[in-house]
Amino acid sequence: MSRSARPSPSLSWALLAALLGWLFLWLAAPASAHPVPFSYVDVELADNAIEGRVRFHLTDAAPILGLVDPEELLRPEVVAAHRAQIERYLEDHIKLDGRYLTDVEWGKVAVVDANEALEFSYRIPGKQAGALNFWAHLFPSDGVHQTFVNVYDSGTLRQQWIFASQSQPQTYYRGTTAGVLAVMGTFVPSGVHHIAGIDRSKFPPLVGPDHLLFLFGLILLGGGWKRLLVIVTAFTLGHSVTLSLAALDIVTLPGWIVEPAIALSIVVVGVDNLLQRRGHDEGRDLRAWVAAVFGLIHGFGFASVLKEFGLPAEALGWSLFSFNLGVEIGQLAVVAVIVSLLALVRRWSPARLRQIETIGSIAVIAGGAYWFVQRVFWGG
Repeated sequence: MSRSARPSPSLSWALLAALLGWLFLWLAAPASAHPVPFSYVDVELADNAIEGRVRFHLTDAAPILGLVDPEELLRPEVVAAHRAQIERYLEDHIKLDGRYLTDVEWGKVAVVDANEALEFSYRIPGKQAGALNFWAHLFPSDGVHQTFVNVYDSGTLRQQWIFASQSQPQTYYRGTTAGVLAVMGTFVPSGVHHIAGIDRSKFPPLVGPDHLLFLFGLILLGGGWKRLLVIVTAFTLGHSVTLSLAALDIVTLPGWIVEPAIALSIVVVGVDNLLQRRGHDEGRDLRAWVAAVFGLIHGFGFASVLKEFGLPAEALGWSLFSFNLGVEIGQLAVVAVIVSLLALVRRWSPARLRQIETIGSIAVIAGGAYWFVQRVFWGG
């Protein structure tokens, strides 16, 4: 190309500016025509009712109602004609306490967000429980749609959730006596289950029977009820410290360290049993100290389960206390059964009891060694 055929610099800059301007307008147009795919639900808790608002964009509601132009919903007569249909739709996509909305009283309707959304107020009368179980997924036909939920308790924002297509129900525990009882009613049974392995359908699965085998090894050599209670409580105190630190993300250890260490602690207890003399005296019984020290390690294992279960941010202290209380109850129940059986064997044949102590200690070592090798080399 000859020099005279080249475009001038001013013309090139003008073309570039025009192209950028067109691109800006092309990108901006959809943003104004199609708002972000969010809906909002405000939940205001009071003693005798739940009140709040549901807010959603016109572009999300129009297809549900068979409207081609979303702006038709800016006309009061159109909203009035479709109001019952909208209310039924909202009732079918919001759950409270495991049930879709029932006995809801719908209030006024307002156009909000610069004429881009509708807001329906609602009220659900009735005395409220200590825990609120909530789930919402509005407009699921849009795969990226999300529902933002704000929970207010006594006029103060206490909890926020985001629900998408695969989200699970969430629970808010109120800061009242009923709320505390609800927390304890959830986490005490969870702690009992974790140590005793009952009612698996309602709680997260056990990490494994390793904690029970460790506890069995500690009490296998027997002793008075006072001594055994001290041993079990020492284990509880030990794991309570690290459980709280890990659950609150203050101190955490990776599973590839914690799980083999738990298995190794079981081996140590079994070996210690074999080394101890039969009829060991009070001064040489170090089981309470062993329980406390290794309880620190087991606490990190408990924390992994508690995190999976989910700690309510508004009731951290009570949930941790309740879970630990449940673990202690479960431990004492297990101890009561094992000690009672050992006492029966002792009455029947002291010699057979000594055999059980030896065989049981070997079994404890074997179980711990198996888990240690499995977790170190296969990550199981």
